[in-house]
Amino acid sequence: MSSPVQIAIRDLTHVYRQGGAGEREALKGISGDVYRGEFLVIIGPNGSGKSTLARHLNALLLPTAGTVAVDGLSTADPANLWEIRRRVGMVLQNPDNQLVAAVVEEDVAFGPENLGLPPEEVRRRVDGALAAVGLAEQRLRPPHLLSGGQKQRLAIAGALAMEPECLVLDEPTAMLDPAGRREVLGTLRQLNRERGMTVILVTHFMEEAALADRIWVLHGGRLVLSGSPAKVFSHRGELKDMGLTLPGAAELAWRLRQAGWPVPAEVVTLDQLVNFLVRKKQ
Repeated sequence: MSSPVQIAIRDLTHVYRQGGAGEREALKGISGDVYRGEFLVIIGPNGSGKSTLARHLNALLLPTAGTVAVDGLSTADPANLWEIRRRVGMVLQNPDNQLVAAVVEEDVAFGPENLGLPPEEVRRRVDGALAAVGLAEQRLRPPHLLSGGQKQRLAIAGALAMEPECLVLDEPTAMLDPAGRREVLGTLRQLNRERGMTVILVTHFMEEAALADRIWVLHGGRLVLSGSPAKVFSHRGELKDMGLTLPGAAELAWRLRQAGWPVPAEVVTLDQLVNFLVRKKQ
């Protein structure tokens, strides 16, 4: 039986330009586990180390000290590199930096073709990945004609075509309008809920964090809070001191509790708040 822990992080420290001018310690002794099939969101103020941590999860960066292991495979061992990147896919903030082909389906096929897979297997993966992100009807379009949300979903499809077990996304909605954000968030929730894929989302949108199974809060290169959205958002004062605000619905629920309303702490999204208020009215 496989372990419920998919990624184990122990005392992870990362120093940029170590020993040189401008040396900077971006991560300071972080420890934590990512569980198979969960939706984990990583938040924190600018410069907190979120992106640095994300890049350690599939060995784009290696620890200065401490360890990161994917299914027991150390990212520091060069022999594990390709297997780790097969298991953990990565999607970055700007989709234009990840698109490499002139046609949507050719872009998705790029990774599997570079693995030397037979054409029928490449076709199966391309079809499956495009269907998973809702872009099957766009398969023959040039990527530059897609909307921002569609481009980001195409980048996700390219990662899915490698058939990872975990998907790490570093601020994938930061450059999108609200409609594009909803597209991408809907795709990630579907992959997590329906396919059981582990999703690790780095974001600065607190409304996105409210959708998580668990949240990690980074500050000054340290993991300072961890738990369910209800648990993390209960630290309203600490979050405010870091420059982070509660999602609108969670903030309103907090204010209602201060006014004497029996709003459960688990109410952190707009849907949950509306449902509570409707039941209260009845």
